[in-house]
Amino acid sequence: MTTANKITIFRVILIPVFLILAYSGRSIAAFAVFAIASLSDMADGYIARHYNQVTNFGKFMDPLADKVLVTAAMCFFVECGRMPGWALAVVLLREFAVSGMRLVAVEQGRVIAAAWSGKIKTAATMLCLCLMLLVPAPGIGDSAPDLVAQISTAVIVLTTLWSGAEYLIKNRDVFSDVD
Repeated sequence: MTTANKITIFRVILIPVFLILAYSGRSIAAFAVFAIASLSDMADGYIARHYNQVTNFGKFMDPLADKVLVTAAMCFFVECGRMPGWALAVVLLREFAVSGMRLVAVEQGRVIAAAWSGKIKTAATMLCLCLMLLVPAPGIGDSAPDLVAQISTAVIVLTTLWSGAEYLIKNRDVFSDVD
């Protein structure tokens, strides 16, 4: 097993650790685990490309690990009332749409590589979720809005829509012969 794949598996193992810490109210520890997991995404990608460790397992598991990590954190924030459920639905819709488009493309012998907008979306999403972990929600009875959560949600939704639109528009010809 390659070093890059070991790092990806490590990221997957960190997901339940993050959730246990987040749900137990240990937000700084949850932040640390989430940040390490997020940074491991960059590390395994760099190692895989730089040391020629790109594998089919990594091509499958790396994006899956990222999606599960982000979805887990967003589910936590939805449940805590810091993020609206529709924002999570937008993220899931984009992921399903892009994944479905990639499946259709594979049947046509095409590979749709990750675009920069997708990388920016992932980085922005992980950064915003880190901020939400670091900055607590206003206290009960506090009339101040949860500006960090609102701004973070807006950034996540906007980068998700931008990235999804770019993928679908750039590759719309994938669907040209679909009945």
